[in-house]
Amino acid sequence: MTDERLFALQRRERLMDELRRHGSLRVREVALSLEVSELTIRRDIAALAARGLLTRVHGGATLPTDLDPAQARRHRPAATPFTIGMVVPSLDYYWPQIVGGARSAAVALGVQIQLRGSSYDPAEDRRQISRLIAAQQVQGLLLAPNLDGDGLDEMVDWLVGLPVPAILVERQISRWTQTPRQLGWVRSDHAMGLEMAVRHLHEHGHRRIGLVLSKGSPTSVHLAQGWHKACAELDLPGEFVVRESVALDVPGHRDIIKGILDRSRTARITALIVHSDPDAMSIAQYLTEQGLSVPDDMAMVSYDDEVAHLAEPAMTAIRPPKSRVGRVAVEMMVSRLREGRRHPAQRVLVLPELVLRNSSVPRAGGARPSA
Repeated sequence: MTDERLFALQRRERLMDELRRHGSLRVREVALSLEVSELTIRRDIAALAARGLLTRVHGGATLPTDLDPAQARRHRPAATPFTIGMVVPSLDYYWPQIVGGARSAAVALGVQIQLRGSSYDPAEDRRQISRLIAAQQVQGLLLAPNLDGDGLDEMVDWLVGLPVPAILVERQISRWTQTPRQLGWVRSDHAMGLEMAVRHLHEHGHRRIGLVLSKGSPTSVHLAQGWHKACAELDLPGEFVVRESVALDVPGHRDIIKGILDRSRTARITALIVHSDPDAMSIAQYLTEQGLSVPDDMAMVSYDDEVAHLAEPAMTAIRPPKSRVGRVAVEMMVSRLREGRRHPAQRVLVLPELVLRNSSVPRAGGARPSA
């Protein structure tokens, strides 16, 4: 079964779930929920109607009058009795949406998720993964281990040698491993997300832009790649890159921010891209305390969009597709489990989106003079 065929079956099962719960569905709402085109949903409805499982109506579908919900359940394919283990480094910031997306896909596909929280410590990652394997209850693993530091090669070899297939989530391994079973991964295309932020600011007249990367984040390497690529293509100076954490709970954050802004003035920076939201909000708050305006004195774009909307002013942000990453990871694993070793390892990038708010465009409107 190809991935395209599998995903079609998954969508159609989701349609039938919606009908069993509510008795009807609207094409537009389902297309938005599943993040596919309305044409795709109409084709799915036509295929299900041909089997007599639903009735097409204008703009949507209903259950046939001669097929009640109990009968519809009998047409539902038997759920595959898979259990997938999932180990994530945090159960609060960033990761809940990924877990939520994974659980939604698991429900649609009739599989179970066993979730374990870890940390950004490789030893704790191993402990949680080993616990799941020792219980002998999972047939596959979705993992987000720490891949930084000197132990990378050892960790990669250990992951490749696990007795069940694994897919990395918001992580990737670039090097080749001498094994027939390569590790697949799915992650947000953070490099492209950063390019989107640079191009957005460039379109509004900014020619001297700075980048503040959260110290120690696995995302930073991808953001830096996108930064250098965008600056090169737009012929922008790309030297202003700061690797510091400046959220409100970081000791000495005010002094660090003051140093960043002093450097910004010297370099005539007119806009900052900041990873992540708490760091961006901390900088914006400091600017306000100094009598400076966001965006008129300093335009800002945040990266993550977890709490950027709570800033004052509300922060323009790049939003990684967190829920979609979780859903795709489960779909990939189910494909792998159903097809066995015939299924090739997949490596999937999912595009972020730019969410426009009030921190990146001058209130007076129009393009900002080039610096």
